[in-house]
Amino acid sequence: MSESSNKITYFLAGASIGALVALLFAPKSGRELRSDISDATRRGIDYTTESAKSLGEKASHLYTSGREKTSELYSLGKEKASHLLESGKGLLDEQRDRVAAAIEAGKQAYRDKKAEALALNPKETTDSEPAL
Repeated sequence: MSESSNKITYFLAGASIGALVALLFAPKSGRELRSDISDATRRGIDYTTESAKSLGEKASHLYTSGREKTSELYSLGKEKASHLLESGKGLLDEQRDRVAAAIEAGKQAYRDKKAEALALNPKETTDSEPAL
């Protein structure tokens, strides 16, 4: 419960007690006093009922708007996470292709140098070197 709500509750309780004490000490007959107490009680109950309905409506509105905001934020987060995942997958695929191309270029450079070396020195055999 919030601090302002506590203050309102204490104020209403104090006002009710003050009104009841004023009625008890007022110079009225028993019938008039009982009628005044009954009226004050009825007004207090009506006010409390209206306040409770108002508070219930506010709480319902806050709950609904909070739920809607939560749903919106969840959808937005899910969408952004999906986008990031797809982005990451794209980057991973791109890097994998680059590494594969670099490996293939290295193999081709090896083959070219090997062919060049064999062309310069035809007496070397290729049996002792590993194949790629």
